[in-house]
Amino acid sequence: MNNHLTISDLFEAKLNQRKIAVISCYDFTTARLVSETEIEMIIVGDSASQLILGFDSTLPVTMDFMVAITSAVRRGAPNVFLVADMPFLSYQVTIPDAIRNAGRFITESNAQMVKIEATSAQLGIIKAVSDAGIGVMAHIGIRPQSISKIGRFKAEATTAEMAAQLINLSQQMVQAGASSLLLEGAAAEVAQIITQRSEVPVISCGSGPHCDGQVLVAPDILGLTRGNLPKFSKSYDNLAERTLKAFQEYSKEIKSNEYPDKAHSYHMKPGEVEKLNKMIEL
Repeated sequence: MNNHLTISDLFEAKLNQRKIAVISCYDFTTARLVSETEIEMIIVGDSASQLILGFDSTLPVTMDFMVAITSAVRRGAPNVFLVADMPFLSYQVTIPDAIRNAGRFITESNAQMVKIEATSAQLGIIKAVSDAGIGVMAHIGIRPQSISKIGRFKAEATTAEMAAQLINLSQQMVQAGASSLLLEGAAAEVAQIITQRSEVPVISCGSGPHCDGQVLVAPDILGLTRGNLPKFSKSYDNLAERTLKAFQEYSKEIKSNEYPDKAHSYHMKPGEVEKLNKMIEL
């Protein structure tokens, strides 16, 4: 079990070529379980919009919602390195807004870093938030918050020209002050080059095996999500089927009056039933 991990620990892991295990989760109960493992980092992602609230994109979640669930995750996992995801329009409007909202995650949720989906247009924002003393994870490659602009997602950096642009962007992010990179949906060969050239930890979300760390969302890991998973995702259990079985057993026992039984009920102290019956009779 890890103890109060810091950004220095992540840089040390990169230096020693020790892979960093990262998970996205959104609630106290799951985070408490994560804290009992060797997973070093939790990213409270705006993917909660889909996986918790049932929306079809990450766009609807608000700052208040993200601050609340990040706080819950911190209470469940006080020992991990905690990254909070800046939701749509929390940083794009003005730089003062970006600094103020990023600061909320630090002061209200006790996060150690914020994640910002970024292109070259956000370099000034990355710099300003970093200059304010807040750690920034620059999220490049596939950027889910841009779905309304691009329509659908496809793998990034699959041609030499696209690859060169992404490599250059990664270097610009670090120069602007990013303390870490999250690389989503990029070709593995390009992710390897970015990782080798980067002085900060690079976390892969579907960008192959060569990055400093890997992240998946907890529901996918547990096999709780229905439908097709992304190509890069992997389930390590099938809790959906086991959960359905448990729910069915619960329903069956209620309908057959097996639950609750005597052991699962509260009872009056000895002699109190008789005393109550006399009181009722009177």
